[in-house]
Amino acid sequence: MRKKNERLTIRKEDDEICKSADSIRTRIIKGAALEFEDGLYANLGIGIPLLATNYISPSITVHLHSENGILGLGPFPLEEKVDADLNNVGKQRVTLLPGGCFFSNDESFAMIRGGHIDLTLLGAMQVSKYGDLAHWMIPGKKVKGVGDAMDLVSSTKTRVVVTMEHCTKANEPKILEICTMPLNGKQCKRGLGLTLIKLWGGLMVEDIKKSTRSTFAISPNLRPMQQVET
Repeated sequence: MRKKNERLTIRKEDDEICKSADSIRTRIIKGAALEFEDGLYANLGIGIPLLATNYISPSITVHLHSENGILGLGPFPLEEKVDADLNNVGKQRVTLLPGGCFFSNDESFAMIRGGHIDLTLLGAMQVSKYGDLAHWMIPGKKVKGVGDAMDLVSSTKTRVVVTMEHCTKANEPKILEICTMPLNGKQCKRGLGLTLIKLWGGLMVEDIKKSTRSTFAISPNLRPMQQVET
């Protein structure tokens, strides 16, 4: 049965996602999926990060956590395997891997705040050169609450990876000298400043400068952006 708040994302037999994101978003998450390591416990935020369930290398085991109370998320379901009672934090239908489990919301946040999550993939509205993250509201717009990102980025034991498009739909840069929106966390990464370490094929450093409202360093080992093999 389809529900009013359902966001149905399914996959085909060949594991290609349908009814999900455009090629740019898929490109982003296939690059971010290279951050996964065998045995890792990882949290996936709403939006682009949730696409990662379909792009984990079959050669490793990653334990995916959803803060609504799931550990052991699998890939998006085939159309005939959709379970209307099994949803992730983004209200998408999901699957559960063998050994997966369910638990209460307070236990889920205890895992987050206790530093038991190794890696979190988050979306963002803005990030600053200092590692500040604005993720939860646009001033003047109604929101339900701050969500879990504030808890995730506050843990010193959790590595934070932001997955987002470089600019807004209005072509405004999201990478700024200083964030102008309310923050979820300050200095969510080690070190100071930004360094460009990878480029997508066909782009030049000047293209990145034009789309970034902040100064950044350029790695002497600048290399092409890679993607996980699926």
